[in-house]
Parts: sequence; C-alpha cells; structure tokens
Amino acid sequence: MAADIAARTDSYFNRTKRIVAAFGDKRVTYAVFLRRPVICAPRLMLDWLNMVAALRGTEIGIDLIYREGDWVGAGEPIGYITGSLVQLSDLETILLQKIGSACVAAHNAYQMAMALPHVVFLAMEARHCAGAEMQDMMSYAAAVGSEAAKREGAKGFIGNANDATAHWFGAPRGFGTMPHSLIGYAGSTVRAAEMFRETFPDEPMTVLVDYFGREITDALAVCARFPDMAAAGQLGFRLDTHGGRFLEGLDPAESYAVLERHAPGAIRRYRSDSELRALVGTGVSAAAIWRMREALDQAGYDKVKIVASSGFGVEKCRVMADAKAPIDVVGTGSFIPEVWQETYATADIVEYDGVPMVKIGREFLLRKNGARRRGG
Repeated sequence: MAADIAARTDSYFNRTKRIVAAFGDKRVTYAVFLRRPVICAPRLMLDWLNMVAALRGTEIGIDLIYREGDWVGAGEPIGYITGSLVQLSDLETILLQKIGSACVAAHNAYQMAMALPHVVFLAMEARHCAGAEMQDMMSYAAAVGSEAAKREGAKGFIGNANDATAHWFGAPRGFGTMPHSLIGYAGSTVRAAEMFRETFPDEPMTVLVDYFGREITDALAVCARFPDMAAAGQLGFRLDTHGGRFLEGLDPAESYAVLERHAPGAIRRYRSDSELRALVGTGVSAAAIWRMREALDQAGYDKVKIVASSGFGVEKCRVMADAKAPIDVVGTGSFIPEVWQETYATADIVEYDGVPMVKIGREFLLRKNGARRRGG
C-alpha cells in the first residue's frame, strides 16, 4: 500500500515528506473544504485515513465540523485533520479524491429528492462511472443525499441498480427488470414481458416501452396481457424515450395541449430552452409522462406505475415538480456532477505545532474560538 500511495500522490508532497523527515517533524492541522455548497459526505475519506493510520502505526486526529448529511456552505471547513506532517503530507492527493465529488453528488441527490419529495428514486449511475471506485463513491453519495432529504420529508432513493453497492441504501440487492436488449431479443414488448414473468413469477414487473416507438400502444398491450398485475399495482412502465423523438402520438402542438389540460401554469411562464425541452420537447418530457398517465387511466389501469428515466438531473426534477408530472419512480444517474471542477476539494495546513498559520487569503479556514462540530 505504501508504494501505491507514493505512486498516486503528487510528487511535491512526496518530496515534502522526505524534507520534513530530514529537518524535523511538526504536528500540523489541515482544513478540508470545497468552494461551493455541498452535503457533507466524508465517510470514504475517513475510512481510508483510519486504515492508513493503522497501517503506519500513527495517530491521525479528525475533527469533523459537520456530520455526514449536513449542508456545508461554500468555503466552510468540513473538518480538520491533525497529525505528523511526515505522516500526513503524502496523503493529501488521495484524501481529497475521496471527498470532493462525493460531497457534490450528495448535494445533487439531495436537491433532486427535495424537488420531487413524493417520488421514489432509483440510482442508476453505474454505467456512467469510471470504474468500481467511482461507482462505490457515487452510490454512497446518493445514499447520503437521500437520507438528508428523507429527514425533511422526501421519499428519496430506495436503492440502486446493482448488487455491489446496494448496501449503501440498506438494500440486499439491486433493483431493475429489463434493458432494451431484452426487448430486441424477444422481438416484441409483450413477449419480453412474458419471458420476464415466466422467469421471475413472484416479482413485480417494470417494462420498457420505447423500443419500437409505441410507448402507449405497447403499454396498453402489456396491461391487457397481465390484467391481474395491473390491477394489483405490480406492473409499471419505464419511459426512456430518447431525445431524438417524441413519445408516441405527441408533437410540439400536442405536447402543449397535454400540459394545458393538466398543468397550464407550467407553460405560461418564461422558460429557458432547457426547461421547455423538459416540459414539451422530445424525449421523456412532462407532457410525455402526463400523456402516458392519461392513456393508462382512460383504459382503466390507474394503479399501473410510471417510471421515468433519461436525463433526470436537478433542473429536470424541478421542472417536473412544477408541471406536477405524475411520476412514481425516477431512475437516474444524473446526480453525478456535471461540472467536474466544482468537485475539487482543497486541504490547507492551518496550524504548525499548535500555532495558527495559513497562506494569505485563506484566513477563513482558521479555527474560530476553538469551535468544534456544527450542524444538525
């Protein structure tokens, strides 16, 4: 592990370690912070620091100012890390990797859950992650943001799409029924549903309905094939219509008409281009979700659930809330930070042998009146 830390650490930190070891160690305190508001998600960093401390036989003092799940303002120290400069100097690169993006992703997940507090979320970020470590980090972050939102009354995230990281959500395994590939393999949406039901007869079923561009037609056909499941609320349809086409039966004019029937206020205010796309554009728009709900209810399938996916980030969730879109579940990986430079965490030494000292312009990081933990 020592060789791995050295190889992955910026060289000037490794050189600092050697210089300080030669000229005399000092006890230092680092302040860790981000430059934007976040939700505190420090566990991966803390677990790693504690493991390194045990392996090195050294003590690393950790004073968290905010608990996991607390909101942290821009530039506010999340916590202070104290110990030997020889032992800490080469850890900065890696410890920052383990906290920055997790805190931003947690904040995104929190905002999404709060925008749609009556909707259940499912984390589907794994395919968009750069390997297993990022996958674990993003699932952890979504779980932290979700718990923060649940404390304020939101339903939040109930789980994710794979087994390896399901534990972060307190789930025994991942959720999900079928991808587009199964529809293509089966040759029809109804046949794919039949295959799933035969293989997993005791499970609820969520069916993708955009493969052939007949979302409403295929959904009603599946309901007719499985009327008992539909009546029992064990059947759902996932809308994943891509941005190159409208949901079956919609066009710009009809999309406006749908929202005029159900949420007229949502389209009568000024909207940015991205907000308009989420309301009445191609793909999984608010109009598309309302149209699917209309069709299901008119056919007597009012207990069938709608699962929405495709680009559900913070902004799209807010637009859906404004349009009162009848979503039961959102499947999303869009809590992954879009602007990666916002995830850059920073650590500055603020004390040397107990004497406060920090570079000019970072005085805001110094401890204030010896204060310890803040937050709820």
